Amino acid sequence: MRLRLPRHPRSVGRAREALTGLMGLSGELRETAALLLSELVTNALRHGSPPGREIVVTVRRADGLLRMEVEDAGDTLPRPRKPDPVDECGRGLALVTALADDWGVAPRQGPGKRVWVTLKAPDY
Repeated sequence: MRLRLPRHPRSVGRAREALTGLMGLSGELRETAALLLSELVTNALRHGSPPGREIVVTVRRADGLLRMEVEDAGDTLPRPRKPDPVDECGRGLALVTALADDWGVAPRQGPGKRVWVTLKAPDY
């Protein structure tokens, strides 16, 4: 699955709906994947692509893994933070680290980066 999404808050829900509707996921895997993809898209919207630029979401399932990638045109690399207990933001990458089997950042063709996560997802 590959989606091009506008830099708009509704894109988070559109990505999540496409993931859960098209990838045949169920149960805990479905919920975890949806949460992780929501975090990646939200980060791309808040900190990644400049206004007017799209983000690209790619999801693949193969060899017992689900891999989700979010590309944006921003140069700022994601970094886990240690928010104060009263902060309303800043916990997304801690959540990604806790729930994903692996995650990272890679360059993409053109400006920006690709943030990816993998989950163990036995083929059906």
